[in-house]
Formats: sequence, structure tokens, C-alpha cells
Amino acid sequence: MENRAIESADMPRALGPYSQVVQVGDLLFVAGQPGIDPATGSVPDGGFEAEARRAFLNLADVLGAAGSGMDRVAKTTVFMSDAANFAAMNALYGEFFPSNAPVRSTPIVGLPRNLQISIEAIAVTRG
Repeated sequence: MENRAIESADMPRALGPYSQVVQVGDLLFVAGQPGIDPATGSVPDGGFEAEARRAFLNLADVLGAAGSGMDRVAKTTVFMSDAANFAAMNALYGEFFPSNAPVRSTPIVGLPRNLQISIEAIAVTRG
């Protein structure tokens, strides 16, 4: 099976030399989406919740540009820098995945650029 990188001007820019999304068959593998506002290149003001909301919005934007959506996500990995923010992340997770929530892992890790959250996903295409 062949894989292909998907690129679109509608996606937030990658923070390094990697693809935002790779499609293999009907599966989409989405790189970790940080809470950086693509319009400003900065983390939005408002602490963890604002940064996390932006990360979920970035994930939705990347999925949309790749021809999928949040309702097509099967698995996420939500990387967080502080377990104290778990309840706030859970509330947002429920907002962005209101039914049939995908499988999730939530490791607590050090993230680059002092980021507090990054969300990667595996989804299926709409086709």
C-alpha cells in the first residue's frame, strides 16, 4: 500500500520537517497538532484551556483539509505537559467528540516551545 503526504494551505504549518497528514489507503495519520494559532504563530492568551481549544481546532482544520473530520477519528494521543490540566482537557475532549469518542492515550511529556498540549490522531477518510 502506498502512502502520500497531504498538504493544503488550509492547514496550520508544521513546526518541523514532517508531514501534517499522511494517507495510507483509507487511513489518515495526523501529526501532533499544537495549540498554536496559525494566523499569529503564537499560543493564544488564556492559559491551558485556550491553548488546548486551539489544538483541537487545528486538528479539526487538518482533518477537514485532508477530506475527513472529527467524527471520523478512531484514535488520538493527547500529549500534555502537566497532569493537573487533565480535567480541563477532558471537558474539551467531550466538546469536540460529543458522541462515539475515539480511543485515547494521554501521556504526560515535555513538549517543545513550552507548549502544554499536542494532539495526534488516526482517522478514516470520508470516501
